[in-house]
Amino acid sequence: MTRASLDKQPHEVASMFDDVAERYDLTNDVLSLGQDRRWRKEVAKAVDAGPAQRILDLAAGTGTSSMPFARAGAYVVPCDFSLGMLRVGKRNNAWLPYAAGDATRLPFKDDVFDAVTISFGLRNVRDTDAALREMHRVTRPGGRIVICEFSHPTWAPFRTVYTEYLMRALPPVARSVSSNPDAYVYLAESIRDWPDQPALAGRLRGAGWSKVAWRNLTGGVVALHRGFKES
Repeated sequence: MTRASLDKQPHEVASMFDDVAERYDLTNDVLSLGQDRRWRKEVAKAVDAGPAQRILDLAAGTGTSSMPFARAGAYVVPCDFSLGMLRVGKRNNAWLPYAAGDATRLPFKDDVFDAVTISFGLRNVRDTDAALREMHRVTRPGGRIVICEFSHPTWAPFRTVYTEYLMRALPPVARSVSSNPDAYVYLAESIRDWPDQPALAGRLRGAGWSKVAWRNLTGGVVALHRGFKES
């Protein structure tokens, strides 16, 4: 796969996720060695959803990431651009209010949500800055954003080993558990080329978010970024 493979059109990326929907959660669990469950727990803590709060969970896929917010008593809207993902989610948890939507053109009014969150999906959006602005638009004044995304390990020797795992080990492992292993080659490249922690923080500020900060998980393999919309 060449560098041009990252320049997929939105419908191509959506189709790719449609193809992996059936075994998506299982594949993520295997490829992350079970770490994805810990990362999602940290997201739930950072969002800190409460009863009656409105939470927008973008790139929600099958809705697995939305469940902690629902259990906290919040009204959570799982939103994704992959109809295949949404169909699997609706089959498993029909009571959740799934919504189809493009992160760069969200189908919601201004100032609706107390918090907006996206886990492992922002790097798959064609226009990151437009998405960050849209998330800002639909968040109420005083509300917050939480982004959980693959990032850059902070220890150089580990960073080298991690990159080797992404590009060499991940595709063969994906072939054994995923319904579309080529999709995970694309995902490995998207992780490798994603901005580092300070660069993403700068883009958040550029989209209007204030008090931007981040916290590394698993040595920087994943980073949690957080920001607020000024009142």
